[in-house]
Amino acid sequence: MTSAGLDGVMTGGRHLMTVRVHGEDTDFSGIVYHASYLRFLERGRTNWLRLLGIGQRELWRSEGLGGIDAAGQEGGGCALVVRAMTLDFCRSARLGDVVTVTTVPDVVKGASMWLAQTIGRGDTVMVAARVRIAATVGGQPRPLPQALRSALRRLTGA
Repeated sequence: MTSAGLDGVMTGGRHLMTVRVHGEDTDFSGIVYHASYLRFLERGRTNWLRLLGIGQRELWRSEGLGGIDAAGQEGGGCALVVRAMTLDFCRSARLGDVVTVTTVPDVVKGASMWLAQTIGRGDTVMVAARVRIAATVGGQPRPLPQALRSALRRLTGA
C-alpha cells in the first residue's frame, strides 16, 4: 500500500481513507454522534469515485443526459444519489481516534450499484454499511454512466 493522500488510497480493489475524529463529530461525552458516521461514509464514497477518475462535477456536466444543472439551466448530467442504506453500529469511536473508512464495490446493476463500507480502528469494525447508489437525471433513474462502469471493470478486473 502506498502512502495515502487527502483522498485516501486504492489497494487490492478497496478504497481506504483515514479520518481523525474531531470535537464537532462527537456528543458531549466525546463519543462519535451517529450522524457523523454518515458524513465519514459519504467522504469515503466521494473520494473513492475521485480516485477512480469519476468526479461528481464531471458527472453532473456530462453531455447528452439532460437534466438541470446547479444554476437551474438545462443540460446538466447525471447525479449519483443514495437510494438505500443499512447500518450496523458495532462499536463507538471517540474524540481523537483515527479511523479508516473502507469502500468496496459489491454488486453493479443497470442504474444502481451496491457498495460495502466499513469504519474501523485497527481490526475493530465500528460501523458496517451497505449502500445502494443510483444514477439519476432530473430525479429519474438512468443507467450508470459508462465512465463509471469502465472504471469499475478496471478495478475489479471483470
